[in-house]
Amino acid sequence: MRKFIKTLLKLSTIFFPNNFELIIGVGNTRGAINYFIMITTKTQQEIKTLREGGKLLSRILKQLAQAAKPGVSGDMLDKMAYDLITQAGAKPAFLNYQANFMDIPFTHSLCVSKNEVIVHGVPTKDLILAVGDLVSLDLGLIYKNLFVDSAISIGIGKISDKKKKLLTVTKRALLEGIKAAIAGHTLGDVGYAIQSCAEKNGLVVIKNLVGHGVGYELHESPEVFNFGRPHKGIVLNKGNVLALEPMLTYESGEIIENPDGSFSTLNGEPACHFEHSIAVMPQKSLILTL
Repeated sequence: MRKFIKTLLKLSTIFFPNNFELIIGVGNTRGAINYFIMITTKTQQEIKTLREGGKLLSRILKQLAQAAKPGVSGDMLDKMAYDLITQAGAKPAFLNYQANFMDIPFTHSLCVSKNEVIVHGVPTKDLILAVGDLVSLDLGLIYKNLFVDSAISIGIGKISDKKKKLLTVTKRALLEGIKAAIAGHTLGDVGYAIQSCAEKNGLVVIKNLVGHGVGYELHESPEVFNFGRPHKGIVLNKGNVLALEPMLTYESGEIIENPDGSFSTLNGEPACHFEHSIAVMPQKSLILTL
């Protein structure tokens, strides 16, 4: 087994560029490999470009949030997102995208998920926003051939105290995760920070939906879980770029996949979702989508 791993590491120096980190996990006493992951490290110039794209994405999300009023349809917001992205010289990252976990391509630029729908909500003309809705706006774009991804959640008009709490705690959980995502810390540290924030405030993490690496592609390794154990898992390095996205709800984190590819809470409780793309740094990581 050791000889095999040494061979893999030798091959990685031949076939993979310097900005790839090869992670080989050995999972039991027999030496079985239970994961094989390549994590990219972005250059200083690439992070600068990602920051430019992230600022653009943040500005567009704020404009969409301002437009999200009672009576507005998901289709109207989707068309607005497409226009704002393309007019700025970028490309919608979600449009016609099909990840390996998706049965069909996503044929829109924006995900609009409301109330019990957690993520990947399809912005149709029949999806009408109403007073009291809790809505997630999830958007990605391609700027100078690099990808950034971000999401915000908002209340439409007056919302219940229950939904207000979801908004406050989920946003706080994201910030706690970002604080933990520094070079030398582990993905377990990040997940633990998010999970601890949720649970001490009476909420639960939706464990089957995760964050991810981002930058060269919309979805890269590693998966970033919103729960974990301190000091466990992959160690983060300067230049890793991650999309952190806590998804929280009440009572149970169990989910169902809907026919349109979106995901909802199994018990019908409202869910909340915030996301930032970040660049890992030694002391304080850089939020790219701010």
